[in-house]
Amino acid sequence: MKRAMVLFSVFCLAAVLALPAQAEDNVKDGVFIHISHGSDDPHRVLMALNMAKIMADDHDVLVYIDIKGVDAVLKDSPDISYSHFPSSRTQFSALLKQGATLMVCPGCLKAAGKSQEDVADGIQIADKNAFFDFTKGRILTLDY
Repeated sequence: MKRAMVLFSVFCLAAVLALPAQAEDNVKDGVFIHISHGSDDPHRVLMALNMAKIMADDHDVLVYIDIKGVDAVLKDSPDISYSHFPSSRTQFSALLKQGATLMVCPGCLKAAGKSQEDVADGIQIADKNAFFDFTKGRILTLDY
């Protein structure tokens, strides 16, 4: 009898623990894309933006730009182009229309001698809470 109660308890616990997983099946996973280059490496920045655009079709996307990538998200940034990839401005615009979150590192912005007023429209100043709040699912990271 004691053994039956233990097995029944284990079964009930497993059933209860499985419920949240079933309820979360419709939750989209997120993709965190880190871009640390800009016009210094057009292939790298445009490949990252292209991956973000592809992923944004089915997933929540946050693009985090820091270090040399800062020079790609300023109002007066050149429109970066390379090979067959859509240009940087084209891809930033498309990502914003898809609902992706685009953030720039405030410390890197300051190190570049720039401020929030210099940042292109639609690009947010990074907030640590947004790194976890942009999706309800798991987070995959791609680093460029």
